[in-house]
Amino acid sequence: MPVPSARRAGPSQRGLDWLNFFVADVQTGFGPFIAVTLAAHGWTDTGIGAALSLGTVAAMASQLPAGWLVDVMPSRRLAAALGILALGVGALAIGLRPTTVPVMAAEILHGFASGMIVPAIAAISLGLVGPGAAGERLGRNARWSSIGNGLAAAAMGACGTYLSTAAVFLLAAALCVPALLALSALAPPGRAASDRPPSDCSPSDRGPTGARPTMLPRRLFRDRGLLTFAACAALFQLANAAMLPLIAAISAKRDGAAASAIIAACILVPQLVVAAFSPWVGRAAERRGRRPLLLLGVAALPLRALLLATLPPAGLLIPLQVLDGIGAATFGVLVPLIAADIAGGTGRFNLCMGAIGLAVGIGASASTTLAGWAADRWGEAPAFLALAAAGAAAFLLVRLAMPETRIPAGTRPIAGG
Repeated sequence: MPVPSARRAGPSQRGLDWLNFFVADVQTGFGPFIAVTLAAHGWTDTGIGAALSLGTVAAMASQLPAGWLVDVMPSRRLAAALGILALGVGALAIGLRPTTVPVMAAEILHGFASGMIVPAIAAISLGLVGPGAAGERLGRNARWSSIGNGLAAAAMGACGTYLSTAAVFLLAAALCVPALLALSALAPPGRAASDRPPSDCSPSDRGPTGARPTMLPRRLFRDRGLLTFAACAALFQLANAAMLPLIAAISAKRDGAAASAIIAACILVPQLVVAAFSPWVGRAAERRGRRPLLLLGVAALPLRALLLATLPPAGLLIPLQVLDGIGAATFGVLVPLIAADIAGGTGRFNLCMGAIGLAVGIGASASTTLAGWAADRWGEAPAFLALAAAGAAAFLLVRLAMPETRIPAGTRPIAGG
């Protein structure tokens, strides 16, 4: 049976576009808007920090359990639906009752739900188009997520400004409805041949076929490709996560009232680059392999940090964010692709995604703490140089140790057995 192209504009393809769009909309509500809302309701800085830290810890701790749960569930669509419903409940809790217990519960719900939704949508995508068109489909996912993030940030900012901070989370909860409708638009497997995952489709994602995982997790965790890529992802986030907060600190000190507009532009530019660049990344990864694209995305990171270490004026801060978009686009597309390559036909794709997600969380958490300490002790320029060193380490790790994972599905041996 021929593998369907990601360009085929069937109902399931369009439904998947809108699913990525609306899920990104909902997720945007759990970003910086939480701190603004809690501050408006009289929370102390310590309380806000504790709530955000709980969310970070919950997200990290849930990566492996959530990935395992999605692997053993009979339906990826069910996993995604439960995750979206959990996000909606969490948003309502914050919007209607922003007190300690509801907010803490919402942060835990958000962390676990995100750990289910991300791999579930990737698995649905891979099962929909087959391995031959996976890169293009995942690039399309990244494009629609990026568009959703940008538009949601603007809409929620307007809600918070002109209505109330609670309206941001009520809007986020309401957006769960079109997300679920988009999910329902995905044709159930068996309705159309193009919506059935090919028998050799690594991901997985067996989805609806009901096949069970065929490999013990400890064998997956001894795989060289997974270990190397997880280390690379941790180093990538160690170098990347703190850059925008440092830019914001510099702009606030130097640019005064214009800082908010500059930071908004610094957020928007990478989203535009991801939306434009991601489909090309997906197609190139299928034609040329994963490793060259990974090197490109990682190389953008130390270059950006080195340029930022010169503390450029505001007029150059914004264009430099193009490099952030290049890194985000390549990693956003390659993470599920490489996870699918590594998991092969083992039924452990989502657990593999969880392991990589855990590495990403560890790197991001360490980045903001260490960079903040370095900036306080030595200044912003040395902090950027430290981030550049972490980015260079990620590049060297890919260059020297990361294997090319793009080979025919089901033929890749798993290390350690």
